Amino acid sequence: MRQCAPCAKGRSYIICSGMISRVLTTSCLALIVACSGGDETSPTAGGASASCSTRAYADIGGPISLIDTSGKPVTEADFEGRPSLVYFGFTYCPDVCPASLVVIDQALEKLPESIEPPRTILISIDPERDTPDAMADYISVDAFPEDIVGLTGSLEDVKAAADTFKTGFQKVEIPDSAAGYTMDHTSIVYLMDEDWSLKTFFTHDTTSTQMADCLAEHLS
Repeated sequence: MRQCAPCAKGRSYIICSGMISRVLTTSCLALIVACSGGDETSPTAGGASASCSTRAYADIGGPISLIDTSGKPVTEADFEGRPSLVYFGFTYCPDVCPASLVVIDQALEKLPESIEPPRTILISIDPERDTPDAMADYISVDAFPEDIVGLTGSLEDVKAAADTFKTGFQKVEIPDSAAGYTMDHTSIVYLMDEDWSLKTFFTHDTTSTQMADCLAEHLS
């Protein structure tokens, strides 16, 4: 049975653990609200069933210090000036990560022509395997967003970035697997505005139409 751990001492993210490629459940999402100090009665906060306009938390999303697929150091400042969709995943992810990126691509295709699509940023939570070259190869898949950016870095820097987004991940050893291990992680897509502030987020069960409608609401 999948369980959501309570807020770890000294941290604000939730790890949904179970078998392979965990996704964030509704109960875990509710815990993120509690951990981040969100108030469901506030006009800028909301739970799992809240409308897309009430999912902004000032303490979710912050500084990052990583490297791109060319090995160049980047920070959140490099992405200011244009909205971004941020997702934490990894290249060996068998289903949840690629499915989420495909949904993003489909949602962007459904946006009205008058709206400039946000860029997509994939941050690896498996820097041990996800080198800049591996990330560059992975994000070149045609079914993914056209201008997707892949970021990786040291494990410490990746953890620091994940902490600012209140997202969690952990390595899960699989001795009998050729890969050797997989990564348990939350699956959330974050919409950051041009100032790198959270505008809303999408859970794993958001459809491309729902995402497109919500993005249009925020980006119009």
